[in-house]
Amino acid sequence: MALPKTPSNDTPLNTSVEESQSDAVARRLKGEFVRGVSGFRSVLEEDSDFPAEPNRYHLFVALNCPWCHRVTLARNVLGLQNSITMDVAFPNRTLEDDPVAASLWEFNPQRVATLTGAPLPECTSETATGQQFRLVKQIYEAEGALETSVPILYDKKTKRIVANESAEIIRMLNRYAGKLGSTLSDADRPDLYPTDNAPLCDEIDRLNHQIYVNINNGAYKAGFSSSQDVYATAFENYFEALGVLEQHLAADNRPYLTGETFTEADLRLFPTLFRHDPVYYLRMKLNGAMILDYPHLWRWICRVYALQGVADSSALVHCRQGYFGRSWNNVVPLGPFRPMTYPEAFAHPELAR
Repeated sequence: MALPKTPSNDTPLNTSVEESQSDAVARRLKGEFVRGVSGFRSVLEEDSDFPAEPNRYHLFVALNCPWCHRVTLARNVLGLQNSITMDVAFPNRTLEDDPVAASLWEFNPQRVATLTGAPLPECTSETATGQQFRLVKQIYEAEGALETSVPILYDKKTKRIVANESAEIIRMLNRYAGKLGSTLSDADRPDLYPTDNAPLCDEIDRLNHQIYVNINNGAYKAGFSSSQDVYATAFENYFEALGVLEQHLAADNRPYLTGETFTEADLRLFPTLFRHDPVYYLRMKLNGAMILDYPHLWRWICRVYALQGVADSSALVHCRQGYFGRSWNNVVPLGPFRPMTYPEAFAHPELAR
C-alpha cells in the first residue's frame, strides 16, 4: 500500500499552510495548542497516479471543521458539486463508550444532535471506499496510516488518499477545475489563484500567511490553550490581525481582500469569520469584539456569503453542535439573536455597527 508523501526535511516551512513542529511536545506541555502536519501530500497532475478527471475524486469532510469548510467552499464556488462526490461526518466525535475509541470522526447519519433533537440531514454514510467504513480512522488504516483528520481528497478509482492538507486541496481544485468537470464556464468560474499574475499571487500569499498564523490557526491557539499567557498572546494577535484587515479593506473600500475579485485569500479567511460571532466569541474565548464591530469586514463577509455556492457550503448548525457539543457540559448556546439570528444576519450588510 502507498504510504503518505510527507515534505522532506529540506522543504522550507510554508507558514501559510502549517506551523513549525519545533519543540512541539514541550510547547504542548506548557499549554500551547500546536497543530500537527498533514501526512498525505500528493497532487493532481497529468501523467501521474492522480490525473485530473471528472467523477473520479471524492471528499470526506465534517461541516463544522473550518479546514473542511475551505474545501467545501472551493468545491461549490468552482462548480464541482456534480463531479466531486462528498461524504459528511457527524460534527461531534465518538463518545467514551464507542467500541473502537473516543474522539474519532464518524459517519453516522442516524446520530441525534443535541441542538436540534434530531439527526442532521447533511450527514451521510461513507460511500467512496466500497467498505462502508464507519470511522475516518478506518480510511487511513486501509493505507497503513495512523492519522484521523478531515478533510480528505480520495481517489475512487485507485482507492487511495490523495491529500489531506486543505490548503493544497483547494489549490488543486482551482487549478484543475475545468478538467475535473466544473459546470461553470472559464469565464464564469473564479480563478482563486491566478498563476499568470505573479504580483497578485504574491499578495494572496502574503495575506494567506497573516490570516493563517493569526486568525485561522490563531483562533485555535486562543480557544484550546491551557495557559493564560499563551491564550493572551493568541487573543491579541487575532484582534490585531482583524484590525489590520479592517484597515486594508477601508483604505480604498475594496470589495475583496486583493481588490475587485474573490480569491483564495478571501476563501481562507471566510470560515473563521463565519464562525466568530455565533461560535468563536464564546467557545474560543475571543470576546474582544464581534465581526459586526468591524464595518468593512462585516460588509465583506456579507458580500462573500452572497456569492454563488457559499451559503450552501456553510452549515452553522454543524458548527454550533460541533464546537459546543464537545465542551465540558455539551450544552449548545441558543444565541446570539440580536441584532439578528445567524446565519440570517449575513444577508444584512447594513447591520455593521
